[in-house]
Amino acid sequence: MKSEQAKQTVYVNTFTDGVLDPEKPMLGPVKDGGYIVANTAPGCWGPMITPSLRGGHEVTQPVYVEGAEVGDAVAIHISSIQVTSMVTSSGNDRTVEGHFNSDPFVDGKCPECGIVNPDTTIADVGAEAVRCSNCGAVVTPFAFTNGYTIAFDDNKTIGVTLPKEAAEEVGKEGRENMCTPEHSVQNPIVSVAPHDIVGMVARVRPFLGQLGTTPGRAMPDSHNAGDFGQFLLDAPHDYGITKEQLEERTDGHMDINRVREGAVLICPVKAEGGGIYLGDMHAMQGNGEIAGHTTDVSGIATLKVDVLKGVKIDGPVLLPVEEDLPFNAKPLSELEKSEALKVAKAHGFEKIEETVPVSFIGTGANLNEATDNGLQRAADLLGMSVPEVMNRATVTGSVDIGRNPGVVTVTFLAPRSTLEDAGLGGIVRKHYRL
Repeated sequence: MKSEQAKQTVYVNTFTDGVLDPEKPMLGPVKDGGYIVANTAPGCWGPMITPSLRGGHEVTQPVYVEGAEVGDAVAIHISSIQVTSMVTSSGNDRTVEGHFNSDPFVDGKCPECGIVNPDTTIADVGAEAVRCSNCGAVVTPFAFTNGYTIAFDDNKTIGVTLPKEAAEEVGKEGRENMCTPEHSVQNPIVSVAPHDIVGMVARVRPFLGQLGTTPGRAMPDSHNAGDFGQFLLDAPHDYGITKEQLEERTDGHMDINRVREGAVLICPVKAEGGGIYLGDMHAMQGNGEIAGHTTDVSGIATLKVDVLKGVKIDGPVLLPVEEDLPFNAKPLSELEKSEALKVAKAHGFEKIEETVPVSFIGTGANLNEATDNGLQRAADLLGMSVPEVMNRATVTGSVDIGRNPGVVTVTFLAPRSTLEDAGLGGIVRKHYRL
């Protein structure tokens, strides 16, 4: 148990080595009801070309939450998200044979001198920019199949992809242009200067691709989910686990674009203190992240955390901002409830359900397994059968892809009484002002 005095606000600018480990020191503690302010590092591509990182991402050092015990939940209110990067690069990937042992996210190696998780240097700009510090060989475990470099306006509202010369120019001062935090060790992906798409315009709507609690056992950060976690099953490296041990995940790596400013994410506590961590901020992303990656950026996020004692959940529960709810899952207006009551009375009964929106995260090896996982999590928490959850999600909500191949949201209007019984009624009513 953390013995230090809990702080009202904990400031975070240090990072993991790519592994989330409940046995490693946490920052804080932060008070129950306190705040975490974090300067996050870019997520996927920078760490993916930095083989000294052992998890495919570079997330913040976890924060211990006062009073959070295994079997509780922590509500994370996303107060603000601000992009600081001026440019970034991204795109679809392929692995490079000979540049890793079993998992390119975890055990990258130099193809020449054979060092596993080698330190690297930036030699130039372009596809061969990242070199082994020991022997000078090109060392990245990943390369682009189709990539782009995107620059943002000063207000971070719009982005435009750059031609070759402009991409190479911003790549020369990669850390500065990406505003990479001081303690981050990742190589800036703009140093690779991909430029296959030129002049594409995209709106900025930032969110956190990684947000959650520390898993119950050490896991590479990008593998803390039911889809990417499949790579850990019986893996030969230090983090190989069984299917049963994968249940200790907390699904912090979701890549769900609704995890944005104004939303609330309720996370399971599977390690003492919760261990709140975040990262992998994206400037924008459509449902599914179908290219495998999107616009990873540096940024500053402010979170408020509340411990929910005795609220036992297996995976995250999301309360999106109302604008992001599916049409059928938006709270019923007083007029709609009045009309519904008229229908009920016309058929001989006097009462309709009081309902509130809720969204359950499901993950698995593929989208079917992820959907089954989300349905089961909803049924378990609300005391319903899975078929009832299926019916409710069909007519008062939807199932949406968070990330392909295996992250979904199961969203519907749930009876208020079931959420009250589960210990979530108050937070849901307050969030949606019901």
